[in-house]
Amino acid sequence: MALWPYASVNVIRAKINKELERKFRELAMKKFGYTKGSLQKAAEEAIARWVAWVESENLEFEGDPIEAIDGILADLDADSVELQHKARELWASKVLEGVLG
Repeated sequence: MALWPYASVNVIRAKINKELERKFRELAMKKFGYTKGSLQKAAEEAIARWVAWVESENLEFEGDPIEAIDGILADLDADSVELQHKARELWASKVLEGVLG
């Protein structure tokens, strides 16, 4: 038996509008009850529906992705190692922003 029943569950942190959050909580509890897990069930249902909806849109990138990246990076004056370090710093700052913010 696992010590934590949700061992395979991941956490998503997001900032959302206060009114949207209030309405989401209210409706989640109305649908799933005023018990532990109602928000999780509602969030999983909402995300699953959103994923299915977006997947049905048949999103495709038009053009050459290498040229797109090259165009984005054209103005940078850095070699590949410097870019890797900058990317790691940017990624770490974004991750920590969600944790510490």
